[in-house]
Amino acid sequence: MVDTRSRPGAPSEQAIIDALRQVNDPELHRDVISLNMIQDLEVKGSDVSLRLVLTTPACPVRADFQEMVENAVRSVPGVGAVRVTLGAEVRGSQTQGKKVVEGVRNIIAVASNKGGVGKSTVAVNLAVALAKAGARVGLVDADITGPNIPTMMGFDAGFMSQSPGLRVAEAHGVRVASLGFLLPKGTPIVWRGPMIGTGVRQLIYDLQWGELDYLIVDLPPGTSDASMSLAQDAPLAGAVIVSTPQDVAIEDATKAVGMFEKLGVPVFGIVENMSYFVCPDCSARHDIFGHGGAREAADELGLDFLGEIPLDTRVRSGGDTGIPVVVAAPDSPAALALTAVAERVAAKVSVLQRAGEV
Repeated sequence: MVDTRSRPGAPSEQAIIDALRQVNDPELHRDVISLNMIQDLEVKGSDVSLRLVLTTPACPVRADFQEMVENAVRSVPGVGAVRVTLGAEVRGSQTQGKKVVEGVRNIIAVASNKGGVGKSTVAVNLAVALAKAGARVGLVDADITGPNIPTMMGFDAGFMSQSPGLRVAEAHGVRVASLGFLLPKGTPIVWRGPMIGTGVRQLIYDLQWGELDYLIVDLPPGTSDASMSLAQDAPLAGAVIVSTPQDVAIEDATKAVGMFEKLGVPVFGIVENMSYFVCPDCSARHDIFGHGGAREAADELGLDFLGEIPLDTRVRSGGDTGIPVVVAAPDSPAALALTAVAERVAAKVSVLQRAGEV
């Protein structure tokens, strides 16, 4: 057999690398070679294969990025077939002297300063969308006195009440923990503030989470003990603020932003939930709670606007039945919007990680 790797005109590995230096990560704005995103590069005759290792499996531009790499390789004279496979390696956030959670690379808080804005709905679908993309994801129900995550993820209330203690359970590819696992339906939790803070810490630090790329924490409304304990004690990668369009919700969301900024936690941006409603019969759009308030607030605060989630009965029914809308109706406008938010958040985590390495 003739060794075509040595024939004249065959592309060299160095020529491939030089071509790839012209390809920049769209989010990080650095070339894929200096970012060490190209692995397993192999040149056999005119054929080239390599692995493109993304910073998150939920990369919002993965298809375009893969095409950019393929085109760069094909631009090298003598290249024939090109095979680019995708991989992902999620790096951990900087701990900044805080106690790490064993096996957890990034902790993301989902917060609001006002109840009823759909914060838990966003947290649940954010976690499930990241898991569907291939990430290893956990979800903490830190709303100690009002744990809704068990119902929204399809667990029976109190199904661990006869167990010797709380443990992590799994649903929709997400590892989940909530005090609601221990409480029969309708059982109240009557705790004072310091106990709530302690409870949040125990949910995060005392359970066996395994290896996770992202741990999503659904915080209770407000800026009191649960939120402060998390922000002060845990190495948060950042926070997502959820609001609805009306002025009073935006006013409260701004307070939540201020709390995280004072505690040195990056705010990834604001999500506008219940943004609009499209009539299923006439396709007319209705801005029931107003529209655009969260985007305007994000602009005023110098934050990213992460997306707008429409009102959709499938979102509500998904929460009631324990099948989140990104699973139950993945092609619905609400599910697509929530998936896009998850991708933007994952991208923000990657950007902040790389910025901390410079």
